[in-house]
Amino acid sequence: MQSVRIGYNPGSLLSMKEVLLFSKLADRSMDVDSLWVPESWGREAFSTLGAISQITNRVRIGTSVVSAFARTPATVAMAATTLDLLSENRTVIGLGVSTEAIVEKWHGITFSKPLQRMQEYVECLRQMITGEKVNYSGTFFNVQNFKLLYKPPRRFIPIMMAALNKKMIALSCAIADGVLLYLRPLEELRRTVAHIKSATKNLDRRFEIACVFIGAVSNKEPEKARQRAAKTLAFYIAIGKYYNEFLSTNGFASEVHRITEEYRFNGVDAATKYVSEEMLDSLTISGNSEQCIHSIRRFYSCGISLPIIQVNPVGDSETSFREMLSTFPSA
Repeated sequence: MQSVRIGYNPGSLLSMKEVLLFSKLADRSMDVDSLWVPESWGREAFSTLGAISQITNRVRIGTSVVSAFARTPATVAMAATTLDLLSENRTVIGLGVSTEAIVEKWHGITFSKPLQRMQEYVECLRQMITGEKVNYSGTFFNVQNFKLLYKPPRRFIPIMMAALNKKMIALSCAIADGVLLYLRPLEELRRTVAHIKSATKNLDRRFEIACVFIGAVSNKEPEKARQRAAKTLAFYIAIGKYYNEFLSTNGFASEVHRITEEYRFNGVDAATKYVSEEMLDSLTISGNSEQCIHSIRRFYSCGISLPIIQVNPVGDSETSFREMLSTFPSA
């Protein structure tokens, strides 16, 4: 099997020191394609990537993801082109619509027509990052004479879209440069990737199919790594309405119900025990190196072009980082 391109997502729970350490270590490995920083209610993505850009030289750096409700296209255009200046053209923009709860309760913005908003957002943003003057008239965005003060280092920055449902996937195939998938069971992922490839086979541009997987590796304590991945998975299922519903309708209704109920009354540690081995195998890359290599090969065989591993250290963080990074060149 050919060498697998790997991306990594340091997640939201590592300290800033740990994020920078992992990024520095990852940049030294020629097997690492990219680093992706999430944004929800923790660190701000672009400033984090700005710091990462100064201690790395090679890897692509992307947002996975920033919300199309929390920022205007102009704000993202300025942030992304600034990051491109700092990183010497290594930026990838990952956009998503977030969730109704986050958008309305934390940003005070009405969560309406996310599909239509995203379409306008990408159209407007693409024009802005060229450095040309932009006039745009839409339902959600009306822009007059926007023009970056500086000449961007390149006229094109890849834009990828986070997508869960069929309509958002279809939109990403039509207007984006790639799709970012997450928490999709193995067989469902296989079907979805086949659909995406069919929808994009006649495009005149390269289309990236990336999928983020919860990851935890330990050769010394493989069961502890499995439990670490299970805890992260249980948390996302319990708090994420859309992933909760998606996994319920894709083979894991019983587990999702038990995890959600247990989390409500007793917290994430108690809920973790209801994450089945089948869920771990279908949704995560966890265990010892042999198990993890087997998992990533299975996911890669679905047709994705970029697996992105969400980093969950087991034990000492630096030791765990090195063990994870040394595992996947063998894939």
